[in-house]
Amino acid sequence: MKQYISYAVCFMLLFWGCKSNPKSSDDGHNHNTEQSSREGHNHDDHDHSNCGGHDHEGRNHDNCAGDHESLDHDSYSAWGDGHNHDATGHEHSGDEIIFTREQAEAVGLKVKTIELGSFNHIIKTSGKVEAAQGDEITLVASSSGVVSYAKPNLIEGYAVKAGEPIVAISAKNMAEGDPILKARYAYEAAKNDFERTQSLIKDTLISRKEYEQSKLSYETAKVAYEALSNSQTSKGISVTSTINGYVKSRLVNEGEYVSVGRPLAIISQNRRLQLKAEVTERYYKYLPTIASANFRTPYDATSYKLSDLKGRMLSYGKSSDGASFYVPVTFEFDNVGQIIPGSFVEVYLISSPVNNVIAIPLSAVIEEQGLYFVYLQVAAEDYKKQEVTIGENNGEDVRILAGLHEGDIVVTKGAYQVKMAATASVIPEGHSHSH
Repeated sequence: MKQYISYAVCFMLLFWGCKSNPKSSDDGHNHNTEQSSREGHNHDDHDHSNCGGHDHEGRNHDNCAGDHESLDHDSYSAWGDGHNHDATGHEHSGDEIIFTREQAEAVGLKVKTIELGSFNHIIKTSGKVEAAQGDEITLVASSSGVVSYAKPNLIEGYAVKAGEPIVAISAKNMAEGDPILKARYAYEAAKNDFERTQSLIKDTLISRKEYEQSKLSYETAKVAYEALSNSQTSKGISVTSTINGYVKSRLVNEGEYVSVGRPLAIISQNRRLQLKAEVTERYYKYLPTIASANFRTPYDATSYKLSDLKGRMLSYGKSSDGASFYVPVTFEFDNVGQIIPGSFVEVYLISSPVNNVIAIPLSAVIEEQGLYFVYLQVAAEDYKKQEVTIGENNGEDVRILAGLHEGDIVVTKGAYQVKMAATASVIPEGHSHSH
């Protein structure tokens, strides 16, 4: 409102001056006043023969008020903070993008100056994360019966301790009878028979063979009975975990009938995991040079380095089997707690290095219709879209084959926001970058 009042006062002063002093149009009179100076509108060296034909920097306006309204002072001052378009001498081409310091700070924008460095040969393939040998066990049924889990919340991922009951198997009210009772009766019968043969063998009333057979039956029945009786609970025969770990998978359901030897659940310690990568035969000559690997999981899009997980390569296949054209490469590493055994992952095998090349973070590259682009910083608040040709990547960095040069400043974080600024009207209407 103050600005419009100022414009009205200026218009009235100029109109009054033109009427009261007709010679002013010929003497080059300077209309600098305190009010016009405050508004940033300098009338020096302009011909004011009449208000309707007032010329401002080579632009004709219908009237003095129209001259003031065409200049958006608010937008102009917004770009003036740290971005002097008149003093820098920087020519803004049509393909440059304005991204202010305030915008950059808001999105956490980061840039990197390109330098030549080394980049390792990368073999990109797929693989699978598996539990290391000795780090998981399979619980099996020690008797036949109906399954009931020790706790209702004992599901995949549940932490268990060594000796903790996992499953109870009950054979009560079944045709086969209670296995514990059957084992006890068999044990007692074998014990009585063995005691009888002991007295008979002293008088040589039975052969040595009959005595040994009786002894074997007794010892077998004793072992079976003690195994069942030690695990007997009110719910039936208890099956316990022998290690500390986690329930990896439940192989039977609550209330399901199982027979002796049936797998019930898998317990995994998850301390060490294995990464098994499958490599095509055409990369076989590079396998002896492979020292490490990175891999990316599909469920959290996180890239893991085996070098950070105390990983090491165990072996690689010396040949492929007849049913596949792939050669296995196996690594072992510590589980950081976020990696799921059994999951399939993208694998980047790291081989011998290449020197004097350009590599940038993958976050700097944006794909558009099969082409790849980065954004270069050309001035404090000016950016430019640059097409590049990419090579191999290791899950974190990608090699640039063409499009970048040493000394270029590339956006490594916030490239997507710069792209959005390129499609938006980031330069205020009426604001000119001409110099």
